[in-house]
Amino acid sequence: MAEDPVESFKPYTLSQTLTAHKRGVSSLKFSSDGSLLASASADKTLRTYSVSADHILSPLQEFSGHEQGVSDVAFSSDSRFLVSASDDKTLRLWDVATGSLIKTLQGHTNYVFCVNFNPQSNMIVSGSFDETVRIWDVKTGKCLKVLPAHSDPVTAVDFDRYGSMIVSSSYDGLCRIWDAGTGHCIKTLIDDENPPVSYVKFSPNGKFILVGSLDNALRLWNFSTGKFLKTYTGHVNSKYCISSTFSITNGRYIVSGSEDSCVYLWELQSRKVVQKLEGHTDTVLSVSCHPTKNMIASGSLSNDNNLKIWTQQEE
Repeated sequence: MAEDPVESFKPYTLSQTLTAHKRGVSSLKFSSDGSLLASASADKTLRTYSVSADHILSPLQEFSGHEQGVSDVAFSSDSRFLVSASDDKTLRLWDVATGSLIKTLQGHTNYVFCVNFNPQSNMIVSGSFDETVRIWDVKTGKCLKVLPAHSDPVTAVDFDRYGSMIVSSSYDGLCRIWDAGTGHCIKTLIDDENPPVSYVKFSPNGKFILVGSLDNALRLWNFSTGKFLKTYTGHVNSKYCISSTFSITNGRYIVSGSEDSCVYLWELQSRKVVQKLEGHTDTVLSVSCHPTKNMIASGSLSNDNNLKIWTQQEE
């Protein structure tokens, strides 16, 4: 008999606390090679940290230039560039090594709330309170397509692993899948209840999407069939756009922030809460899992001690 992933789960413990920003942390992302962590904040800045072999984070660069708070940040696949989304209605492309601004992407007419690179990192997708999704060319900084995506603010955008599809979510209660090349809507996923959708992302294998909604639930959808497979509950999420993610370095888990100041981990198949990480003093808005190490970064709304690193004990 195979080991029960719930029974064999090794708990995460707090390994480091940092005051990353002067205001709350809105977004956290590990680079795909795992060497860096980036954070974004309402304090208008981004920061990067190096990740050492023994799991210690050290501050590297601060990226200043946005005129309002920053809601999201993403690395290019080769970790050379960062893109950020801000309430100043712009996206900014940055050089990771030097911290310098490369380009400002202008076109959205309201707060830019979410952003991601495609895997090839020649395109950027963004979502805004102006209810559109925009696709940008990285090299020129020009907007390639404006998708009239939703009837309310767009809360998340993500490319699939091949870069051929984009998923977007919105307060209008919909998740939409788009053809990244043509900009056509391939599919709209609607839940019977229709709660505002606060977050969405593709699974690592590209077959599923993880959807967070403001009814205190996360759902796993098979978007090719349009059926939803699993619901994860126990956390609190009725107000903020909280990120969630897949942990795949040691078993398969769903990880999410929560409005009760905790980070929740569910075993993917059984939907059981295997751990609730306690330590933050305010809503945990953002979580990111390291690509190869059993390590989770979490960021909270508090003004201090707002970035925490959690690790699983090695064998």
